[in-house]
Amino acid sequence: MAYKTNYSPLYAVIDLGSNSFHMLIARLIADSVQIVDKVKRKVRLASGLNKHNHLDDIAMARGIECLSFFAERLQDIPPENIRVVATATLRIATNADAFLTQAEKILGHKITLLSGQQEAEQIYLGVAHTNCSANKRLVLDIGGASTEIIAGEGFNIKQVCSLNIGCVTFNNLFFNNEEYSLSQHNFLAAINKAKQTIKPLISTYKSTGWQSVLGGSGTMQALGEILAYQHKPAIISLPFLQEIMLKLIACKKPAHIEIPGLSNERKPVIASGVAILIALFESFSLKQLQLSSGAIREGLLYEMLPNMRAIPIRERTINGLISRFHIDENHNKRVLAQAKSLFYMLAKPWQLAEDNNQQLLFSSCLLHEIGLLLEFKGHQKHGAYILQHTDLAGFDQTDRELLVTFVKLYKGDIDIDLLANQSATGYQNACRLLAILRLAIILCRRRRDDVLPCYQCHIDELNEGNIILSLPQYWLTNHPLIADELKQEHYYLQQVCLSLTIVSH
Repeated sequence: MAYKTNYSPLYAVIDLGSNSFHMLIARLIADSVQIVDKVKRKVRLASGLNKHNHLDDIAMARGIECLSFFAERLQDIPPENIRVVATATLRIATNADAFLTQAEKILGHKITLLSGQQEAEQIYLGVAHTNCSANKRLVLDIGGASTEIIAGEGFNIKQVCSLNIGCVTFNNLFFNNEEYSLSQHNFLAAINKAKQTIKPLISTYKSTGWQSVLGGSGTMQALGEILAYQHKPAIISLPFLQEIMLKLIACKKPAHIEIPGLSNERKPVIASGVAILIALFESFSLKQLQLSSGAIREGLLYEMLPNMRAIPIRERTINGLISRFHIDENHNKRVLAQAKSLFYMLAKPWQLAEDNNQQLLFSSCLLHEIGLLLEFKGHQKHGAYILQHTDLAGFDQTDRELLVTFVKLYKGDIDIDLLANQSATGYQNACRLLAILRLAIILCRRRRDDVLPCYQCHIDELNEGNIILSLPQYWLTNHPLIADELKQEHYYLQQVCLSLTIVSH
């Protein structure tokens, strides 16, 4: 007997970068991308370039060895689902053809040598496909041999450039020629050199404008890991960069670098990456940079997949989770409808904004039962764990914190510390949004649309922490369990300085 299988073809993207070679393998499930495998090797190809831009045999050998590993995985993937690209170092190298000929023979696949502009465009698309930021963006990417700067809106690119400054090439120029190379003098020299390269672009980019700044290169990811170690949001600022620079100067040389949260593999090029990023911040008067979950590989992957621009990224992510974890979609949409109703009833007195936090509340309505697939007992804890550790394209670290908090606390005792430690919104606002979620879920307890009550909800004029919920007396009489849970909710909400008064009519 033949059995039908839920087969989804694999897709692969290989990026021959100047610092690292990456392979990303994924499949499409319910319009959502599921990462199946990732392979990364620190090839440091750019370090093999001499002053005449000739790539030495040792660096080429490292690259070819890496690609022999990648070739093994490509055997199982349809050729039309594979993209292989090379970037800055192989654009620059005078003998790049010799390397590319060997590489294509090993991979059995054509390698596309991207121009600087093409590389920058794919980086921007990777950000646009995987982030739910303000629509007008400035995207920065610091590679091993080049830095890309892109301004755009939605999926439309407005300004793009690729500069021949990178963390590997700058490391060779400024931080690799003397015993105590991590000096203030070398940092200032690197920063000033980067600024000179950036300067002709400043007025053009500033005239285009942006609402958010994002980046996802290795340097920025490494800095994000340092911030995570410090239990801080993955938001990079100029004071933070200057703090890291001072710590690096105190280490005197790369071999002595010890910064909690910084991986060993990033230590050799972190100084040059930080110098270039400081130059970008100062040149464009940037206040902060948000880490992006996508860059060039995601740009190539999503553009290869069908209809990826048609569905917003968060909707794709939520749809994928609903499918994979068999969430009761009808019920969660019912909860969402009640949460929206309560939100708009309480928005004015509580000064609730139609912002990202509102969207996270609504997302939690659709995902709050994600842990039920494992077991009912402890399902809130299981759900929080799943959301803490799954891919959440479109949700950054702070978004994830608030989602996890809502899912873990949607009923029962309220962990005040969990609410206080999330950094997406203020403590009071988080408490109020959580109260809306909890009430919506209680009102939907019977999991049927035809038994939902007609109700009104407002805030006590004399006590802004007191929620007054007005329900029909007949409905309360016919739903004694829900009525009792609403009474209990009054005591739970007192844990966060809120209260609930039930009025019948």
